[in-house]
Amino acid sequence: MLSLSMMIIGLDNTIVNVALPTLQRQFTATTGDLQWIVDAYLLVFASGLLSMGTIGDRYGRKRALQIGLSLFASASMAVLLVNDVNQLIVLRVLMGLGAALIMPATLSIITNVFPEEERGRAIGIWAGTAAIGIGLGPLIGGLLLQIFSWNSVFLINVPVAVLALLAGIRVVPDSRDPEPGSFDLLGAILSAAALIIFVWAIIEAPSRGWASTEVLACFVTSLILAGGFLFLEHRLTSPMLDLTFFRNPRFSIGSLAISTIFFSLMAGIFALTQYLQFARGYSALEAGATMLPLALGLMLSATTSNHLVVDIGTKWVVASGLVLLAVVLSITMLWASEPAVWMILIWWFVLGLAMGSVMAPSTESVMGSVPLAKAGVASAMNDVTRQVGGALGVAVIGSLIDTIYTSRITTAVTNLPPVLRDRAEASIGGANEVAAHLPLGVGIHLHASAAGAYTTALGFGLLATATLSLAFSGIVIWKLPSRSMRWNPSSEQPGDLVQERGD
Repeated sequence: MLSLSMMIIGLDNTIVNVALPTLQRQFTATTGDLQWIVDAYLLVFASGLLSMGTIGDRYGRKRALQIGLSLFASASMAVLLVNDVNQLIVLRVLMGLGAALIMPATLSIITNVFPEEERGRAIGIWAGTAAIGIGLGPLIGGLLLQIFSWNSVFLINVPVAVLALLAGIRVVPDSRDPEPGSFDLLGAILSAAALIIFVWAIIEAPSRGWASTEVLACFVTSLILAGGFLFLEHRLTSPMLDLTFFRNPRFSIGSLAISTIFFSLMAGIFALTQYLQFARGYSALEAGATMLPLALGLMLSATTSNHLVVDIGTKWVVASGLVLLAVVLSITMLWASEPAVWMILIWWFVLGLAMGSVMAPSTESVMGSVPLAKAGVASAMNDVTRQVGGALGVAVIGSLIDTIYTSRITTAVTNLPPVLRDRAEASIGGANEVAAHLPLGVGIHLHASAAGAYTTALGFGLLATATLSLAFSGIVIWKLPSRSMRWNPSSEQPGDLVQERGD
Protein backbone atom coordinates (compact mmCIF):
# COMPACT_ATOMS: atom_id res chain seq x y z
CA MET A 1 0.00 0.00 0.00
CA LEU A 2 2.88 2.38 0.79
CA SER A 3 4.42 1.56 -2.57
CA LEU A 4 1.06 2.18 -4.26
CA SER A 5 0.91 5.60 -2.61
CA MET A 6 4.39 6.34 -3.92
CA MET A 7 3.50 5.14 -7.40
CA ILE A 8 0.78 7.78 -7.69
CA ILE A 9 3.37 10.47 -6.90
CA GLY A 10 5.79 9.15 -9.51
CA LEU A 11 2.95 8.80 -12.02
CA ASP A 12 1.80 12.39 -11.57
CA ASN A 13 5.35 13.72 -11.79
CA THR A 14 5.62 12.57 -15.41
CA ILE A 15 2.13 11.94 -16.79
CA VAL A 16 1.52 15.68 -17.06
CA ASN A 17 4.65 16.22 -19.16
CA VAL A 18 3.35 14.15 -22.07
CA ALA A 19 0.13 16.19 -21.95
CA LEU A 20 1.92 19.54 -22.20
CA PRO A 21 1.50 19.90 -25.99
CA THR A 22 -2.20 19.04 -25.62
CA LEU A 23 -2.58 21.53 -22.78
CA GLN A 24 -0.80 24.17 -24.86
CA ARG A 25 -3.35 23.74 -27.62
CA GLN A 26 -6.32 23.43 -25.23
CA PHE A 27 -5.58 26.65 -23.32
CA THR A 28 -3.38 28.50 -25.87
CA ALA A 29 -0.69 28.35 -23.21
CA THR A 30 2.76 29.93 -23.41
CA THR A 31 6.00 28.15 -22.53
CA GLY A 32 5.88 29.94 -19.18
CA ASP A 33 2.37 28.58 -18.56
CA LEU A 34 3.56 25.05 -19.31
CA GLN A 35 6.46 25.44 -16.92
CA TRP A 36 4.08 26.63 -14.20
CA ILE A 37 1.73 23.69 -14.74
CA VAL A 38 4.71 21.48 -13.88
CA ASP A 39 6.47 23.73 -11.38
CA ALA A 40 3.41 24.87 -9.38
CA TYR A 41 2.96 21.25 -8.31
CA LEU A 42 6.66 20.61 -7.74
CA LEU A 43 7.22 23.89 -5.92
CA VAL A 44 4.35 23.54 -3.45
CA PHE A 45 5.28 19.89 -3.02
CA ALA A 46 8.88 20.81 -2.21
CA SER A 47 8.17 23.86 -0.04
CA GLY A 48 5.62 21.97 2.06
CA LEU A 49 7.60 18.76 2.62
CA LEU A 50 9.55 19.77 5.72
CA SER A 51 6.43 21.10 7.42
CA MET A 52 4.33 18.08 6.43
CA GLY A 53 7.06 15.65 7.47
CA THR A 54 7.27 17.36 10.86
CA ILE A 55 3.47 17.23 11.20
CA GLY A 56 3.58 13.50 10.45
CA ASP A 57 6.24 12.97 13.13
CA ARG A 58 4.14 14.97 15.60
CA TYR A 59 0.55 13.83 14.95
CA GLY A 60 1.03 10.45 13.30
CA ARG A 61 2.42 9.41 9.94
CA LYS A 62 -0.56 7.24 9.01
CA ARG A 63 -2.92 10.16 9.58
CA ALA A 64 -0.76 12.44 7.44
CA LEU A 65 -0.79 9.83 4.66
CA GLN A 66 -4.58 9.48 4.75
CA ILE A 67 -5.18 13.25 4.65
CA GLY A 68 -2.70 13.61 1.80
CA LEU A 69 -4.35 10.89 -0.30
CA SER A 70 -7.78 12.45 0.27
CA LEU A 71 -6.60 15.92 -0.79
CA PHE A 72 -4.75 14.55 -3.81
CA ALA A 73 -7.80 12.62 -5.03
CA SER A 74 -10.16 15.57 -4.48
CA ALA A 75 -7.94 18.03 -6.38
CA SER A 76 -7.55 15.54 -9.23
CA MET A 77 -11.32 15.12 -9.50
CA ALA A 78 -11.81 18.91 -9.57
CA VAL A 79 -10.17 19.20 -13.02
CA LEU A 80 -13.65 18.51 -14.41
CA LEU A 81 -14.48 22.11 -13.43
CA VAL A 82 -11.39 23.74 -15.02
CA ASN A 83 -11.96 26.32 -17.77
CA ASP A 84 -8.56 28.04 -18.12
CA VAL A 85 -4.88 27.51 -17.43
CA ASN A 86 -4.88 29.56 -14.21
CA GLN A 87 -7.52 27.33 -12.65
CA LEU A 88 -5.48 24.28 -13.62
CA ILE A 89 -2.40 25.76 -11.96
CA VAL A 90 -4.40 26.33 -8.74
CA LEU A 91 -5.43 22.68 -8.70
CA ARG A 92 -1.80 21.67 -9.28
CA VAL A 93 -0.97 23.66 -6.14
CA LEU A 94 -3.52 21.65 -4.12
CA MET A 95 -2.23 18.39 -5.58
CA GLY A 96 1.29 19.42 -4.58
CA LEU A 97 0.13 19.99 -0.99
CA GLY A 98 -1.47 16.54 -0.91
CA ALA A 99 1.71 14.98 -2.28
CA ALA A 100 3.75 16.77 0.42
CA LEU A 101 1.72 14.88 3.03
CA ILE A 102 1.93 11.53 1.23
CA MET A 103 5.59 11.18 0.31
CA PRO A 104 7.45 11.65 3.63
CA ALA A 105 4.83 9.54 5.43
CA THR A 106 5.47 6.51 3.19
CA LEU A 107 9.24 6.51 3.59
CA SER A 108 9.23 7.27 7.33
CA ILE A 109 6.73 4.43 7.96
CA ILE A 110 8.98 2.03 6.00
CA THR A 111 12.01 3.19 8.00
CA ASN A 112 10.23 2.52 11.28
CA VAL A 113 8.65 -0.80 10.27
CA PHE A 114 11.66 -2.59 8.75
CA PRO A 115 14.77 -3.54 10.75
CA GLU A 116 18.09 -2.15 9.58
CA GLU A 117 19.20 -5.34 7.83
CA GLU A 118 16.04 -5.31 5.66
CA ARG A 119 15.68 -1.55 5.24
CA GLY A 120 17.91 -1.21 2.18
CA ARG A 121 15.90 -3.81 0.27
CA ALA A 122 12.58 -2.26 1.38
CA ILE A 123 13.70 1.20 0.28
CA GLY A 124 14.83 -0.30 -3.03
CA ILE A 125 11.33 -1.70 -3.59
CA TRP A 126 9.85 1.67 -2.54
CA ALA A 127 12.10 3.50 -5.00
CA GLY A 128 11.44 0.89 -7.69
CA THR A 129 7.68 1.31 -7.35
CA ALA A 130 8.03 5.08 -7.59
CA ALA A 131 10.15 4.44 -10.67
CA ILE A 132 7.34 2.40 -12.24
CA GLY A 133 5.05 5.40 -11.84
CA ILE A 134 7.65 7.76 -13.28
CA GLY A 135 8.30 5.54 -16.29
CA LEU A 136 4.70 4.54 -16.98
CA GLY A 137 3.39 8.09 -16.64
CA PRO A 138 4.16 9.16 -20.22
CA LEU A 139 2.75 5.94 -21.74
CA ILE A 140 -0.44 6.04 -19.68
CA GLY A 141 -0.79 9.75 -20.39
CA GLY A 142 -0.39 9.21 -24.11
CA LEU A 143 -2.92 6.36 -24.11
CA LEU A 144 -5.47 8.42 -22.18
CA LEU A 145 -5.03 11.40 -24.48
CA GLN A 146 -5.48 9.15 -27.50
CA ILE A 147 -8.88 7.96 -26.22
CA PHE A 148 -10.19 10.64 -23.85
CA SER A 149 -9.90 14.40 -23.26
CA TRP A 150 -7.01 16.23 -21.59
CA ASN A 151 -8.44 16.00 -18.05
CA SER A 152 -8.18 12.20 -18.09
CA VAL A 153 -4.46 12.46 -17.20
CA PHE A 154 -5.52 13.92 -13.85
CA LEU A 155 -8.63 11.79 -13.27
CA ILE A 156 -6.50 8.61 -13.42
CA ASN A 157 -5.14 9.64 -10.00
CA VAL A 158 -8.53 9.28 -8.33
CA PRO A 159 -9.06 5.47 -8.33
CA VAL A 160 -5.40 4.82 -7.43
CA ALA A 161 -5.53 7.26 -4.49
CA VAL A 162 -8.85 5.87 -3.24
CA LEU A 163 -7.54 2.29 -3.43
CA ALA A 164 -4.40 3.25 -1.49
CA LEU A 165 -6.49 5.11 1.08
CA LEU A 166 -8.87 2.20 1.71
CA ALA A 167 -6.07 -0.39 1.86
CA GLY A 168 -4.03 1.78 4.22
CA ILE A 169 -6.80 2.00 6.80
CA ARG A 170 -6.38 -1.72 7.52
CA VAL A 171 -2.74 -2.56 6.87
CA VAL A 172 -0.58 0.51 7.60
CA PRO A 173 0.72 0.84 11.19
CA ASP A 174 0.92 4.26 12.80
CA SER A 175 4.03 5.81 14.33
CA ARG A 176 5.13 9.21 15.60
CA ASP A 177 7.93 11.02 17.42
CA PRO A 178 7.39 10.49 21.18
CA GLU A 179 9.11 13.81 21.96
CA PRO A 180 8.39 16.17 19.04
CA GLY A 181 9.00 19.49 20.82
CA SER A 182 7.29 22.71 19.71
CA PHE A 183 6.25 23.27 16.09
CA ASP A 184 8.64 25.55 14.17
CA LEU A 185 6.08 27.73 12.36
CA LEU A 186 8.51 30.53 11.48
CA GLY A 187 10.99 28.03 10.03
CA ALA A 188 8.25 26.54 7.86
CA ILE A 189 7.31 29.98 6.52
CA LEU A 190 10.92 31.02 5.83
CA SER A 191 11.87 27.80 4.01
CA ALA A 192 8.73 27.80 1.85
CA ALA A 193 9.09 31.49 0.94
CA ALA A 194 12.77 31.09 0.02
CA LEU A 195 12.03 28.19 -2.34
CA ILE A 196 9.02 29.80 -4.00
CA ILE A 197 10.77 33.10 -4.69
CA PHE A 198 13.95 31.41 -5.96
CA VAL A 199 12.26 29.14 -8.50
CA TRP A 200 9.89 31.91 -9.63
CA ALA A 201 12.95 34.02 -10.49
CA ILE A 202 14.52 31.20 -12.52
CA ILE A 203 11.32 30.54 -14.49
CA GLU A 204 10.73 34.22 -15.25
CA ALA A 205 14.36 35.12 -16.02
CA PRO A 206 14.30 34.31 -19.78
CA SER A 207 11.26 36.51 -20.47
CA ARG A 208 12.06 39.32 -18.02
CA GLY A 209 15.86 39.18 -18.40
CA TRP A 210 18.39 37.55 -16.07
CA ALA A 211 19.68 40.97 -15.04
CA SER A 212 16.24 42.58 -14.64
CA THR A 213 15.40 44.31 -11.39
CA GLU A 214 12.60 41.86 -10.50
CA VAL A 215 14.69 38.74 -11.08
CA LEU A 216 17.76 40.00 -9.23
CA ALA A 217 15.60 41.21 -6.34
CA CYS A 218 14.03 37.76 -6.07
CA PHE A 219 17.39 36.00 -6.07
CA VAL A 220 18.67 38.28 -3.30
CA THR A 221 15.45 37.94 -1.30
CA SER A 222 15.50 34.15 -1.51
CA LEU A 223 19.11 34.07 -0.28
CA ILE A 224 18.24 36.32 2.65
CA LEU A 225 15.25 34.16 3.56
CA ALA A 226 17.32 30.98 3.30
CA GLY A 227 19.99 32.55 5.51
CA GLY A 228 17.32 33.53 8.02
CA PHE A 229 15.98 29.96 8.02
CA LEU A 230 19.42 28.48 8.69
CA PHE A 231 20.12 31.02 11.44
CA LEU A 232 16.78 30.25 13.09
CA GLU A 233 17.21 26.48 12.88
CA HIS A 234 20.66 26.76 14.45
CA ARG A 235 19.34 28.68 17.46
CA LEU A 236 16.09 26.80 18.22
CA THR A 237 16.00 23.97 20.73
CA SER A 238 13.29 22.23 18.66
CA PRO A 239 14.07 23.13 15.03
CA MET A 240 12.03 21.88 12.10
CA LEU A 241 15.27 20.65 10.50
CA ASP A 242 18.09 19.69 12.83
CA LEU A 243 21.17 21.06 11.05
CA THR A 244 23.44 18.64 12.91
CA PHE A 245 22.16 15.92 10.57
CA PHE A 246 24.35 17.51 7.90
CA ARG A 247 27.47 16.58 9.86
CA ASN A 248 26.97 13.09 8.52
CA PRO A 249 28.14 13.03 4.87
CA ARG A 250 25.82 10.10 4.20
CA PHE A 251 22.96 12.50 4.91
CA SER A 252 24.30 15.63 3.21
CA ILE A 253 25.98 14.09 0.15
CA GLY A 254 23.20 11.54 -0.23
CA SER A 255 20.65 14.38 -0.29
CA LEU A 256 22.61 16.28 -2.93
CA ALA A 257 22.96 13.15 -5.07
CA ILE A 258 19.18 12.73 -5.05
CA SER A 259 18.75 16.38 -5.97
CA THR A 260 21.16 15.99 -8.90
CA ILE A 261 19.40 12.91 -10.24
CA PHE A 262 15.94 14.48 -10.13
CA PHE A 263 17.25 17.72 -11.63
CA SER A 264 18.35 15.64 -14.62
CA LEU A 265 15.27 13.39 -14.71
CA MET A 266 12.61 16.10 -14.69
CA ALA A 267 14.58 18.35 -17.04
CA GLY A 268 15.04 15.48 -19.47
CA ILE A 269 11.40 14.40 -19.46
CA PHE A 270 10.16 17.99 -19.77
CA ALA A 271 12.40 18.63 -22.78
CA LEU A 272 12.10 15.22 -24.48
CA THR A 273 8.30 15.13 -24.50
CA GLN A 274 8.30 18.36 -26.52
CA TYR A 275 11.14 17.14 -28.75
CA LEU A 276 9.37 13.90 -29.60
CA GLN A 277 5.98 15.48 -30.30
CA PHE A 278 6.91 18.84 -31.81
CA ALA A 279 10.27 18.16 -33.49
CA ARG A 280 9.76 14.50 -34.45
CA GLY A 281 6.00 14.61 -34.99
CA TYR A 282 5.08 11.78 -32.58
CA SER A 283 1.61 11.59 -31.12
CA ALA A 284 1.22 11.76 -27.34
CA LEU A 285 0.78 7.98 -27.25
CA GLU A 286 3.86 7.34 -29.41
CA ALA A 287 5.95 9.71 -27.28
CA GLY A 288 4.79 7.99 -24.10
CA ALA A 289 5.51 4.53 -25.54
CA THR A 290 9.12 5.47 -26.34
CA MET A 291 9.62 6.32 -22.64
CA LEU A 292 8.50 2.89 -21.42
CA PRO A 293 12.11 1.60 -21.20
CA LEU A 294 12.75 4.37 -18.64
CA ALA A 295 10.40 2.56 -16.20
CA LEU A 296 12.14 -0.77 -16.83
CA GLY A 297 15.60 0.70 -16.32
CA LEU A 298 14.61 2.59 -13.17
CA MET A 299 12.85 -0.41 -11.62
CA LEU A 300 15.66 -2.82 -12.49
CA SER A 301 18.49 -0.74 -11.06
CA ALA A 302 16.55 0.65 -8.06
CA THR A 303 15.60 -2.84 -6.85
CA THR A 304 18.99 -4.48 -7.47
CA SER A 305 21.42 -1.69 -6.55
CA ASN A 306 21.28 -2.78 -2.89
CA HIS A 307 23.27 -5.91 -3.80
CA LEU A 308 25.97 -3.80 -5.45
CA VAL A 309 26.11 -1.57 -2.37
CA VAL A 310 26.83 -4.63 -0.21
CA ASP A 311 29.63 -5.72 -2.56
CA ILE A 312 31.40 -2.42 -3.39
CA GLY A 313 29.86 0.27 -1.17
CA THR A 314 27.45 3.16 -1.62
CA LYS A 315 30.11 5.58 -2.87
CA TRP A 316 31.07 3.63 -5.96
CA VAL A 317 27.53 2.65 -6.93
CA VAL A 318 26.30 6.25 -6.73
CA ALA A 319 29.37 7.72 -8.47
CA SER A 320 29.16 5.17 -11.31
CA GLY A 321 25.49 5.98 -11.81
CA LEU A 322 26.24 9.69 -12.06
CA VAL A 323 29.02 9.12 -14.62
CA LEU A 324 26.74 6.90 -16.72
CA LEU A 325 24.05 9.57 -16.51
CA ALA A 326 26.47 12.21 -17.80
CA VAL A 327 27.38 10.03 -20.78
CA VAL A 328 23.75 9.33 -21.70
CA LEU A 329 22.70 12.98 -21.46
CA SER A 330 25.66 14.11 -23.57
CA ILE A 331 24.65 11.81 -26.44
CA THR A 332 21.74 14.14 -27.27
CA MET A 333 24.28 16.53 -28.79
CA LEU A 334 24.43 14.04 -31.70
CA TRP A 335 20.68 13.98 -32.33
CA ALA A 336 20.71 16.56 -35.13
CA SER A 337 20.57 13.64 -37.59
CA GLU A 338 17.30 12.32 -36.09
CA PRO A 339 18.21 9.06 -34.31
CA ALA A 340 16.24 5.92 -35.09
CA VAL A 341 13.45 4.90 -32.73
CA TRP A 342 15.47 1.96 -31.36
CA MET A 343 18.27 4.35 -30.39
CA ILE A 344 15.82 6.51 -28.44
CA LEU A 345 14.43 3.41 -26.69
CA ILE A 346 17.94 2.35 -25.64
CA TRP A 347 18.66 5.94 -24.53
CA TRP A 348 15.65 5.91 -22.18
CA PHE A 349 16.56 2.46 -20.79
CA VAL A 350 20.17 3.38 -19.98
CA LEU A 351 18.99 6.69 -18.51
CA GLY A 352 16.74 4.69 -16.17
CA LEU A 353 19.59 2.35 -15.21
CA ALA A 354 21.81 5.31 -14.32
CA MET A 355 19.17 7.11 -12.29
CA GLY A 356 17.93 4.05 -10.39
CA SER A 357 21.47 3.14 -9.32
CA VAL A 358 21.75 6.56 -7.68
CA MET A 359 18.20 6.89 -6.35
CA ALA A 360 17.84 3.88 -4.03
CA PRO A 361 21.36 3.84 -2.45
CA SER A 362 21.25 7.59 -1.84
CA THR A 363 17.82 7.34 -0.21
CA GLU A 364 18.99 4.55 2.08
CA SER A 365 22.08 6.61 2.88
CA VAL A 366 19.93 9.54 4.03
CA MET A 367 17.38 7.50 5.99
CA GLY A 368 20.01 5.31 7.64
CA SER A 369 21.90 8.27 9.07
CA VAL A 370 19.24 9.71 11.45
CA PRO A 371 17.43 8.46 14.58
CA LEU A 372 14.15 6.61 13.92
CA ALA A 373 12.11 9.18 15.87
CA LYS A 374 13.10 11.79 13.25
CA ALA A 375 12.32 9.57 10.26
CA GLY A 376 9.53 11.91 9.15
CA VAL A 377 11.66 15.03 8.86
CA ALA A 378 14.54 13.01 7.36
CA SER A 379 12.16 11.55 4.79
CA ALA A 380 10.88 15.06 4.12
CA MET A 381 14.44 16.30 3.57
CA ASN A 382 15.06 13.39 1.19
CA ASP A 383 11.88 14.34 -0.65
CA VAL A 384 12.69 18.08 -0.63
CA THR A 385 15.90 17.35 -2.49
CA ARG A 386 13.92 15.33 -5.05
CA GLN A 387 11.30 17.96 -5.67
CA VAL A 388 13.56 21.01 -5.51
CA GLY A 389 15.95 19.27 -7.87
CA GLY A 390 13.06 18.43 -10.21
CA ALA A 391 11.57 21.93 -10.06
CA LEU A 392 14.95 23.53 -10.69
CA GLY A 393 15.66 21.08 -13.51
CA VAL A 394 12.47 22.09 -15.33
CA ALA A 395 13.05 25.78 -14.57
CA VAL A 396 16.77 26.04 -15.32
CA ILE A 397 17.04 23.66 -18.27
CA GLY A 398 13.64 24.71 -19.61
CA SER A 399 14.77 28.33 -19.49
CA LEU A 400 18.13 27.50 -21.08
CA ILE A 401 16.52 25.52 -23.91
CA ASP A 402 13.96 28.29 -24.42
CA THR A 403 16.70 30.93 -24.65
CA ILE A 404 18.80 28.91 -27.13
CA TYR A 405 15.75 28.00 -29.21
CA THR A 406 14.71 31.66 -29.50
CA SER A 407 18.19 32.69 -30.62
CA ARG A 408 18.31 29.91 -33.24
CA ILE A 409 14.86 30.45 -34.74
CA THR A 410 15.13 34.24 -35.16
CA THR A 411 16.48 34.16 -38.71
CA ALA A 412 13.75 31.82 -39.96
CA VAL A 413 10.93 34.10 -38.74
CA THR A 414 12.36 37.49 -39.73
CA ASN A 415 9.85 38.03 -42.56
CA LEU A 416 6.76 37.03 -40.61
CA PRO A 417 4.30 39.61 -39.25
CA PRO A 418 5.19 40.69 -35.67
CA VAL A 419 2.35 38.75 -34.02
CA LEU A 420 3.24 35.51 -35.83
CA ARG A 421 6.96 36.07 -35.30
CA ASP A 422 6.50 36.46 -31.56
CA ARG A 423 4.37 33.31 -31.43
CA ALA A 424 6.94 31.26 -33.35
CA GLU A 425 9.83 32.55 -31.22
CA ALA A 426 8.00 31.82 -27.96
CA SER A 427 8.05 28.01 -28.36
CA ILE A 428 8.39 25.20 -30.87
CA GLY A 429 4.71 24.42 -30.35
CA GLY A 430 3.84 27.99 -31.28
CA ALA A 431 6.05 27.77 -34.37
CA ASN A 432 4.25 24.61 -35.50
CA GLU A 433 0.87 26.30 -35.07
CA VAL A 434 2.04 29.28 -37.13
CA ALA A 435 3.49 26.95 -39.80
CA ALA A 436 0.15 25.16 -40.16
CA HIS A 437 -1.51 28.40 -41.31
CA LEU A 438 1.19 29.51 -43.75
CA PRO A 439 1.50 28.62 -47.46
CA LEU A 440 2.74 25.05 -47.83
CA GLY A 441 6.37 25.76 -48.76
CA VAL A 442 6.81 28.49 -46.16
CA GLY A 443 5.14 26.36 -43.49
CA ILE A 444 7.37 23.36 -44.18
CA HIS A 445 10.46 25.57 -43.96
CA LEU A 446 9.35 27.08 -40.65
CA HIS A 447 8.54 23.67 -39.16
CA ALA A 448 11.95 22.27 -40.18
CA SER A 449 13.74 25.37 -38.85
CA ALA A 450 11.89 25.17 -35.53
CA ALA A 451 12.63 21.44 -35.20
CA GLY A 452 16.33 22.04 -35.90
CA ALA A 453 16.50 24.96 -33.48
CA TYR A 454 14.82 22.98 -30.70
CA THR A 455 16.97 19.88 -31.27
CA THR A 456 20.12 22.00 -30.97
CA ALA A 457 18.76 23.70 -27.85
CA LEU A 458 17.88 20.28 -26.37
CA GLY A 459 21.43 19.04 -26.88
CA PHE A 460 23.01 22.03 -25.16
CA GLY A 461 20.47 21.95 -22.33
CA LEU A 462 21.08 18.29 -21.50
CA LEU A 463 24.83 18.77 -21.93
CA ALA A 464 24.60 21.27 -19.08
CA THR A 465 22.90 18.64 -16.89
CA ALA A 466 25.57 16.11 -17.90
CA THR A 467 28.29 18.51 -16.75
CA LEU A 468 26.56 18.89 -13.38
CA SER A 469 26.23 15.13 -12.97
CA LEU A 470 29.87 14.49 -13.86
CA ALA A 471 31.10 17.18 -11.47
CA PHE A 472 29.04 15.81 -8.62
CA SER A 473 30.30 12.26 -9.19
CA GLY A 474 33.72 13.57 -8.16
CA ILE A 475 32.26 15.04 -4.97
CA VAL A 476 30.62 11.69 -4.19
CA ILE A 477 33.93 9.86 -4.56
CA TRP A 478 35.64 12.48 -2.39
CA LYS A 479 33.08 12.85 0.41
CA LEU A 480 30.53 10.02 0.56
CA PRO A 481 31.52 7.08 2.82
CA SER A 482 31.15 3.66 1.28
CA ARG A 483 29.66 2.16 4.42
CA SER A 484 27.24 3.17 7.16
CA MET A 485 28.10 6.24 9.19
CA ARG A 486 25.16 6.40 11.53
CA TRP A 487 23.80 8.61 14.29
CA ASN A 488 25.28 7.77 17.67
CA PRO A 489 22.34 6.84 19.96
CA SER A 490 24.42 7.40 23.11
CA SER A 491 24.93 11.07 22.20
CA GLU A 492 22.51 13.92 22.75
CA GLN A 493 23.48 15.39 19.37
CA PRO A 494 21.82 13.67 16.40
CA GLY A 495 24.72 14.66 14.19
CA ASP A 496 27.37 12.75 16.15
CA LEU A 497 28.61 9.84 14.06
CA VAL A 498 29.63 6.24 14.46
CA GLN A 499 31.63 4.64 11.65
CA GLU A 500 30.34 1.06 11.52
CA ARG A 501 32.54 -0.27 8.73
CA GLY A 502 35.47 1.24 6.92
CA ASP A 503 35.75 2.15 3.23
